[in-house]
Amino acid sequence: MGEKTLRVATDVGGTFTDLVYFETDKATGKQTIRTAKSDTTPPNFEAGVLNVLKKGDVDIEAVDFFAHGTTVVINALTERKGAKTALITTEGFRDILEIARGNRPDFFNLMYEKPKPFVPRYLRREVPGRISYRGEETTPLDLSGLPVILDAFKADGVEAVAICLLHSYANPSHEQAVSAEIRRLWPEVSVVASHQITREWREYERTNTAVLSAYVQPVAERYLGRIEDGLLAEGYKGRLYIMQSNCGVDSLPSTKAIPITMVESGPASGFWGAAELGRIIGEPNVLALDIGGTTAKCSLIENGQVRIKTDYWIERSRKSAGYPIMVPVVDLVEIGNGGGSIAWVDDFSKLHVGPQSAGASPGPAAYGRGGTNATTTDANLALGRINRDYFCGGEVVADMAAVDKALGAVATKLGVSPIEAARGIIRIANSNMVNALKLVSLNRGYDPRDFTLVVFGGGGAMHGVALGQELGVKKVVIPRGAPVFSAWGMMMSDLRRDYFVTRLIDETDAVSLDLLVQEAIGHAAQQFGAEGIAADQVRFSPLIKCRYQNQEHSVEVPIAAGRIGKVEIAAMVEAFHELYEREYTYRLDAPVEIVGLHLIASAEVGKLEIVPQPKTGASLEDAIKSRRMVDYATEGVHEAVIYNAEKLEPGMSFAGPAVIEDPGTTIVVHPGNHVSIDDFGNTHIEIKG
Repeated sequence: MGEKTLRVATDVGGTFTDLVYFETDKATGKQTIRTAKSDTTPPNFEAGVLNVLKKGDVDIEAVDFFAHGTTVVINALTERKGAKTALITTEGFRDILEIARGNRPDFFNLMYEKPKPFVPRYLRREVPGRISYRGEETTPLDLSGLPVILDAFKADGVEAVAICLLHSYANPSHEQAVSAEIRRLWPEVSVVASHQITREWREYERTNTAVLSAYVQPVAERYLGRIEDGLLAEGYKGRLYIMQSNCGVDSLPSTKAIPITMVESGPASGFWGAAELGRIIGEPNVLALDIGGTTAKCSLIENGQVRIKTDYWIERSRKSAGYPIMVPVVDLVEIGNGGGSIAWVDDFSKLHVGPQSAGASPGPAAYGRGGTNATTTDANLALGRINRDYFCGGEVVADMAAVDKALGAVATKLGVSPIEAARGIIRIANSNMVNALKLVSLNRGYDPRDFTLVVFGGGGAMHGVALGQELGVKKVVIPRGAPVFSAWGMMMSDLRRDYFVTRLIDETDAVSLDLLVQEAIGHAAQQFGAEGIAADQVRFSPLIKCRYQNQEHSVEVPIAAGRIGKVEIAAMVEAFHELYEREYTYRLDAPVEIVGLHLIASAEVGKLEIVPQPKTGASLEDAIKSRRMVDYATEGVHEAVIYNAEKLEPGMSFAGPAVIEDPGTTIVVHPGNHVSIDDFGNTHIEIKG
């Protein structure tokens, strides 16, 4: 038996916890892939991870690489289940969280109230001292009052302290001194300073980021500790990597220190996987859509690049400004539409789907766990799009009596038949998801017809073709392992860290820009070196943040990681004009300002290389399971050929109407569309003209 490399990734979602297991024979290159799903287990999410490892029959002792993504941070924020947090800031800036920003979304609402700060005013305290925007000390730091402040925090039961001092992005020395003194006086408390997370300006955003990071830090540290302890108890001997919101993985110690960086770790891995899949199949321009049990998330990938931004907000809506988190996060749109989204009728007899979800418990009515609300999954079952005799891969007996009762209640309120109600649920769910896809494409100047739609998650394959037809995309691709694709994406991720530094530099000052880039590269190399990764293994990709003089926001311009002189800076300025014009449709005859640096540092740590799937010589007929009548909701009822996804091989092709059944998902192929299986086992569906 040859030597093998074993890689495992787990992803905790709102409804299910997913697992992907890759076993590669080093001698032959043959890959064995296993996937598994189990229920997510709030509040003890680590139990779901250990459950899915057992369900997937994973020998933990033999695993070489383990990556993990989780919703624990975003859940702690949205459910307000973090630690009791206090804030220490510069004298005179106690109310920065209260002041926030003036650009409220509900502008004409005279009764509008800003979102309530995560730290109440009585837990926000000040220390004297001042740093200028140039990083120069104008007033010495005075820590004489700090012991009294900490005594008050102790008396109020504070568990975490956030520190954000004015202009510490330019010079963190005051923050470092405050942090060190708190650790000396109160070693048990969790402490997070803003410079540890970001070195970008914008005082309110930076303060809120430090506060939210401190708020989730104890919760995340306990969770990650329990995951680590559980794996060690099972015999795991390797290093545990945690998926980050920037489409990379990071080490466990680094993530424990700043857990806010994994606020959107699950979606990030899926979108990175979509970008890597696009590279493999020769489709660099991708619209990626992840439909899970609770939400649908989408992102646009251009020329193989996933867009990363730091302008990220949670709980932002038409009526609330939300909360900013200034960490690198994949640029995405998220809506409350998934397989468990509840259908409901308002007071005006109008049908809605979501954002409320039945989750994993009780789940859709079909689960037979006491759920009484009709969901998208129930509608798909009623229309024959999901096989009631092969529900959840045959692991769950679909409770069709409960489905009929739930749909009947919706139908009665609408005054239609249950089947018409089910069709309406599917149409509205599709419409909601099309609108989300338009937000990341049409609304930003991109034509969906130039893109391939890659859909994944448990519900992606069921709705993907209908969405692709509506948008007019070139084709729809369902990846092999689509139900657990976010976990698959972790296998394709590098160890990655993003460094952001604000520094104002004139467009002609090549010396200062070169110094900034080399300083950042040196700092990143030192961090990677401390974890045993040599500098020659790390790839550096600098992006210079530029804007026209006196504008508010900037555009990132890529530049080579080498030394920067007059030639390089002139080329960078010209590239800025081109990028700006593409983004905003015009360019200005105005001076260009450099406002900072975004440095991407990455290194490969067990990244998986996908190999073509073998062919057994089986015929397409061997993959046919049966035929049944399927209601396509928008194209009437058709007899569809039912295929077993596990028996489809590279090179096979056929036309719809058809349904491809995988244990974790169902691919609904509409009439007239052509299906082919590529060399890697992915399903390509050509959209009819």
